[in-house]
Amino acid sequence: METQNNIQTTDSIAVSKVVPDLFYKVDIVVIGAGQAGLSAAYHLKRQGIEPGKGFVVLDDEFSAGGAWQHRWDSLTLSTVNGINDLPGLAFADVVNTSDHELQANTAIPQYYEAYEKEFELPVIRPIRVHEVTERNGRFIIRTNGVQFNARGIINATGTWKTPNCPRYPGWEKFQGRQLHTGEYKNAQEFIGKHVIIVGGGISAVQLLGEVSAVTQTTWVARRPPDFRPYKFTPELGRDAVALVEERVREGLPVTSVVSVTGLPITPAIQEMLDTGTLDWNPMFDEITETGVRWADGRTLDADVIFWNTGFRHSLDHLAALHLQNDQGGIEMSGTLATQVVKDPRIHLTGYGPSASTIGANRAGRAAAKELIAYLQL
Repeated sequence: METQNNIQTTDSIAVSKVVPDLFYKVDIVVIGAGQAGLSAAYHLKRQGIEPGKGFVVLDDEFSAGGAWQHRWDSLTLSTVNGINDLPGLAFADVVNTSDHELQANTAIPQYYEAYEKEFELPVIRPIRVHEVTERNGRFIIRTNGVQFNARGIINATGTWKTPNCPRYPGWEKFQGRQLHTGEYKNAQEFIGKHVIIVGGGISAVQLLGEVSAVTQTTWVARRPPDFRPYKFTPELGRDAVALVEERVREGLPVTSVVSVTGLPITPAIQEMLDTGTLDWNPMFDEITETGVRWADGRTLDADVIFWNTGFRHSLDHLAALHLQNDQGGIEMSGTLATQVVKDPRIHLTGYGPSASTIGANRAGRAAAKELIAYLQL
């Protein structure tokens, strides 16, 4: 049974009160209300798609802010790697940017909340998409609340909800604590503990510096760190994104931007190099009850294993559509490589080259414009 409901969506709604067997029918469903999802929603509305009837945005958070509201407490406006304005409303118009110590996990959600209200975007929350299937030429979006029926999808779920924690032998034996970047709040919880920090990306390096300031740390990663004596510039960023884009257009699995750019030696990183904080150890082979063991028999006792091993794209809800190829990638096309070649009615923003905040903004615009054109709305 399908129905064209008239749901008030500019504020959060009690989705559980809606009969779950009915389908709310729209042209486009945007999944995710982070940077990419809000950008897409803004451009859908600006190009004449009616909010609430022509499109809705589904978000599984209880409040605005996307993944930013889960960032660690020490990430402030002075340490975050840039905050990009959403289209139509500047960050500085909402948040006092002169307060450099303002936490990113409060300031950016404040900005997103103001943005949703300013443009009256049809965000429904909290609602989690469990599965997307196809029936009679339309998509069925199964959730824990209202069920949706749409002609097209802009998926903007990003990566934050899918931590990548490699399960090394002995994982379940460890009697200490294991956590991932997504669970981290501040270094104070580690005082007096020996922390093994795992990972070779910028987050691992930043948090290694932070945690090592209050306790003993050991750094391990699969590959030696690729430190490069240059300043990261927008031009270098664009070059790196272009290489990632080339991969997804070929249908290859996504690689991280850091794997292309390396780690630029900032003053903070230089200080850690000088003090020996960034002494690298190869990846261990086994986790023991009290720590880790390497292949040569060397062991190390520790209280905490802190996995800074990145995230996977949150695409499990799209599995029934079989978008991935045999290589584990998804072949993409379109102006900014957001359109799925296998099914052009689906756009992935925050995927591949649009995983950065500035890329997500541009991807939202491209996805909205191209999907409207493809569906002839």
